[in-house]
Amino acid sequence: MDDRLIIERLEFEGFCGVSETEREAPQPMAVDLALSLDMAPAAATDDLVRTVDYLKVTERVLAIARNQRFHLLETMTERMAQAILSEFPVAEVTLWVRKLKPPVKGVRESTGAKITRQAADDPQGVKPAGWLVRHRPLYAPGRALDLACGRGRHARYLAREGFQVEAWDRDAEALKELRATADSSGLSTITTSLVDLEQTPEIPPASFDLITVFYYLQRDLMPQIARALKPGGILVYETFLIDNHERFNHPRRREFCLNHNELLSLFGDLHVLAYREGALDPQKGPFTAALVAQRPA
Repeated sequence: MDDRLIIERLEFEGFCGVSETEREAPQPMAVDLALSLDMAPAAATDDLVRTVDYLKVTERVLAIARNQRFHLLETMTERMAQAILSEFPVAEVTLWVRKLKPPVKGVRESTGAKITRQAADDPQGVKPAGWLVRHRPLYAPGRALDLACGRGRHARYLAREGFQVEAWDRDAEALKELRATADSSGLSTITTSLVDLEQTPEIPPASFDLITVFYYLQRDLMPQIARALKPGGILVYETFLIDNHERFNHPRRREFCLNHNELLSLFGDLHVLAYREGALDPQKGPFTAALVAQRPA
């Protein structure tokens, strides 16, 4: 992705150093940030909601810098990167954190650490998929359906973002775990339902502002998913491409993988807002197709 939001030389007084003196006394520091995200929606609408608010990013970074103490610049930089990736819809972040007056004889400018980190798309992980988080500015809170939700990483994320979430799955144990986690986290806006979509695929039409489907493929259900969106409602979908089966034998059954461009054809009546195929790392995968699409109003 070529679009980047740049924050240059954000200065602050930080607490970082191997010696106790450096960690107790604030010292002048600075950070440069480059955030990768799709800027086209914001450019087309001139709407702050459709991009990343750099004021909120700077506030989050400064909160870490001013309120925490670190032995190493590497740790401070990593903490900032992970906070940005988990809290803002960015695909990648590059940070350069540096001491402006380092206690090192002969250094005339600064000493620092520079890292680049990408949002993780881990189908087995507990964090929400990067594809969902990345496009958060496109959908306003409302009624959401998380199909084949598993243990509910996406349902929990959407509930925290203000959605009323229905989480459907046929795995009773996974739903039980989701219910317990939601209750302990105060996420009362999540409703779980034990549903076998292959046996009783009945999704109420025009009922949801947002539908999410991750790593589940049932082709005969696609028309119902499209009809279940309210006018103006948005679908966020991602699952494995045939490339993943051919290279890694996962999923083991070929029919559980999408062919190239198939996802576009399965939802041909929706307006495509974002689409991609492939893998960030061709050696490691996973190879997926991912779609964000909207039902016409």
